[in-house]
Amino acid sequence: MEIFGIPTQALFGQLLIGLINGSFYALLSLGLAVIFGLLNIINFTHGAQYMMGAFCAYFLFTRLGIGYWWALAIAPLAVGLVGMVIERLMLARLYKLDHLYGLLLTFGLALIIQGLFPNEYGTSEIPYAMPQELSGGRNLGFMFLPNYRAWVILASIVMCLATWFVIEKTRLGSYLRAATENPALVQAFGINVPRMITLTYGFGVALAAFAGVMAAPIYQVNPLMGADLIIVVFAVVVIGGMGSIMGSIVTGFALGLIEGLTKVFYPEASNTVIFIIMAIVLMIKPAGLFGTQR
Repeated sequence: MEIFGIPTQALFGQLLIGLINGSFYALLSLGLAVIFGLLNIINFTHGAQYMMGAFCAYFLFTRLGIGYWWALAIAPLAVGLVGMVIERLMLARLYKLDHLYGLLLTFGLALIIQGLFPNEYGTSEIPYAMPQELSGGRNLGFMFLPNYRAWVILASIVMCLATWFVIEKTRLGSYLRAATENPALVQAFGINVPRMITLTYGFGVALAAFAGVMAAPIYQVNPLMGADLIIVVFAVVVIGGMGSIMGSIVTGFALGLIEGLTKVFYPEASNTVIFIIMAIVLMIKPAGLFGTQR
């Protein structure tokens, strides 16, 4: 069976790949949106922290024998704690300065982190086994759906929607948003704003590490796995709107699907289609699809 002259299995296979890529785009851009929207920091270290999540899971397995499920809980916490230390020691000194200073600092940190790992592990990919419970797959008739891929998509959707709900619909989220607008007023109500900012940055970093752990069985562990991806993720954030939580989620999944379809109908443009869309969006709506002018 064919659709538009394309075999059905090939078409849906590329859509599945697009959904998987979109899952990681959404998770990573969500972390960036949380950090920028609530802290006004452009976190260029995000790709390196995504890589750190994958390596943390690898270390837990090879050194301590800790499997995938525990690593999925421990690695984001560990990398998030490292992020909180970075925020307290370095980023906290830059909040009153121009965004460019935070961008330069996080860019420099990313280069340092990405330079340390290849010295020890090279640039080759290191296998990381998926959990036995999620091996195999299901034949849906029109395509074969691997269980682990389905888990990645479902876990990403749940994590993204849970984050959106907490920030947009709960009292904690209202405190976070208020702290970005008027920290002195929020502090007057007895809320420790610096601690809240540190925890928020740690959470955004933990989202990147969570994505890294889930990506490890699919893309394998590689010191440079976040270097190219972070450029695409920044494009996703810009298209969705800097700081827009829902914009990052919707745009991440949508652009993953568009990228997958482009590989079917016009493969030559698959590596540039997201940047073409970004250029068009910026010409029409500079604040992004879901963003607002600051």
